[in-house]
Amino acid sequence: SLKPGTLRVRSFDHSGKDIENEPLYEISVQEEITARLHFIKFENTYIETCLDFIKDHLVNTETKVIKATGGGAYKFKDLIEKKLGLKVDKEDVMTCLIKGCNFVLRNIPHEVFAYQKDSDTEFRFQTNHPNIFPYLLVNIGSGVSIVKVETEDKFEWIGGSSIGGGTFWGLGALLTKTKKFDELLQLASKGQHTNVDMLVKDVYGGAYQTLGLSGNLIASSFGKSTTADKEFSKEDMAKSLLHMISNDIGQLACLYAKLHNLDKIYFGGFFIRGHPVTMRTITYSINFFSKGEVQALFLRHEGYLGAIGAFLKGAEQDNPNQYSWGENYAGSSGLMSTSPDVYPMQRTRSGTFDMLEMDRLERPLVNLPLLKDPSTYIPDTVDLTDDAMARKYWLTCFEEALDGVAKRAAASQPDSIDALQRAEKFRQKYWNKLQTLRQQPFAYGTLTVRSLLDTREHCLNEFNFPDPYSKVKQKENGIALKCFQSVIESLDSLGWEERQFALVKGLLAGNVFDWGAKAVSDQWLERLKGPPHKCALIFADNSGIDIILGVFPFVRELLSRGTEVILACNSGPALNDVTYSESLIVTERIAAMDPVIQSALREEKLLLVQTGSSSPCLDLSRLDKGLAVLVRERKTDLVIIEGMGRAIHTNYYAALKCESLKLAVIKNSWLADRLGGKIFSVIFKYEVPCK
Repeated sequence: SLKPGTLRVRSFDHSGKDIENEPLYEISVQEEITARLHFIKFENTYIETCLDFIKDHLVNTETKVIKATGGGAYKFKDLIEKKLGLKVDKEDVMTCLIKGCNFVLRNIPHEVFAYQKDSDTEFRFQTNHPNIFPYLLVNIGSGVSIVKVETEDKFEWIGGSSIGGGTFWGLGALLTKTKKFDELLQLASKGQHTNVDMLVKDVYGGAYQTLGLSGNLIASSFGKSTTADKEFSKEDMAKSLLHMISNDIGQLACLYAKLHNLDKIYFGGFFIRGHPVTMRTITYSINFFSKGEVQALFLRHEGYLGAIGAFLKGAEQDNPNQYSWGENYAGSSGLMSTSPDVYPMQRTRSGTFDMLEMDRLERPLVNLPLLKDPSTYIPDTVDLTDDAMARKYWLTCFEEALDGVAKRAAASQPDSIDALQRAEKFRQKYWNKLQTLRQQPFAYGTLTVRSLLDTREHCLNEFNFPDPYSKVKQKENGIALKCFQSVIESLDSLGWEERQFALVKGLLAGNVFDWGAKAVSDQWLERLKGPPHKCALIFADNSGIDIILGVFPFVRELLSRGTEVILACNSGPALNDVTYSESLIVTERIAAMDPVIQSALREEKLLLVQTGSSSPCLDLSRLDKGLAVLVRERKTDLVIIEGMGRAIHTNYYAALKCESLKLAVIKNSWLADRLGGKIFSVIFKYEVPCK
């Protein structure tokens, strides 16, 4: 489907005219055709309703063929063709599954998690490894398929078992007389397997010392049923059966992983599908048989892999792998999205999603080449999933700010007749998201300040408020540009050392140095007495005074030292951050006043690039490919990250291969307290990588 409008910024041509009170540029929201994928889960009984919905939305489509996979592709083929008047192409299940798996591993941060039942946070999300191959995919449907995946298109079925989810369901039905899979799991979660299973201690009176086996280990599944005359409870039998099958699958998976030298095992299939009780038994089994060397890993969107793969097969002429995609938090329901109190059955049933939405991004995203170790890089400074105090504080913060954000959104579009209604819809949607996150902090992966900010941006976009700050930014840019020349003159009149201090203060919007920053800034001053850097990459933050009177004088100084500068600004709007298209116009205005900037632009010593992001925070593992290429070409040896979102909420601990400056003013008293300083303290972090 199409995403809402995108902003277009166009400079006014003020050639020779007095521009005292004229706006700098014009902003218009344009309908832009960009792809959005919607995935929705429904029960087979609703297939007709679903097809009616699809039919109503198939207007003017070029599509003549619909791709389908799984059992339903056979079962419902005729119905789909009749209802939609389209031909159904059946796609191979395993090919689709693996295509879908590669797609989510590549495009959704925090897709993968380990499950820990008895810890405070059940879900431990993994950072996306830049290289997703090779891995083992263990798909537990009716039987078990074990597939080794080596590249995008190369995979091999290396083994399997006929004892899988169908076995648990079938034997469970015979033992407990329930035919419902969910009910069977419900029974298992309440059972005591030790009443049915024979343990090592039942055989040996305790642990088996010689082999190092603990007394509580299952020696024989269902072993007690041969000797005992009593009736066993359904719960106990279901639990024993679950352990039997999970242990069997776990041991098989471990042996195959060892045989093929693989340390990543992803589990999927209807047996897993987010069910806490099956994830727990598989995790235990893998941990036991691998002696803790292999981790059982699960996928947040496991139930959608086949459907995603079928879509990718159908879209090959416009190769979806050329693009990067991002999960849209406004349209996706979270993991365990229904609250336990409202739908008690739903909560125990499974933790899968009802809906997933993904937006195709304008540009392919890659790692910043200067990251010290991309596989261990974590953008976020605080994990709110783990830290209950911090979580409570930030969720309340975002709740309290919400009315103000909604008002600003409505006020930013005074000519729109439905702006107030849309702003109210935005307010309700984001409020509901915050309530979900209070109940299930792990709903969208690791909860962080960044994910809260990004979700808010997604919700604003959803109701067509791509840039609520546009008027404010324009006004502040206009004011700051008028002061630019006098700021440069006063800086130029200072002695060298004084000027370096003044420039850094300017970067920090003139805040006073304290909190140990003096020592660090002395170190920076010493560095400046040495040879110039080859090329500096600066991630800019706010519009107005910040970029025009803070960043640009600093850029000018670097240029005059002989350092090239790459100035990176957001591709799309977020809060009052400067966007790439705004930076082009601002730079053009500054160049007209300042020969240093003008010649640097002409000689390509100052380059303006976009980050590929529309977030107030900064994820250095998902940056515009063009930016990464430039960083390599210019042999960048200094990275400057400024602002609270980019240098404190994210990247405070980021380790880089080159020198870096992280600069911010702490404008939040709780955070200042947390970091051991006072409000309006300054972070000035100059880091030199260890050789």
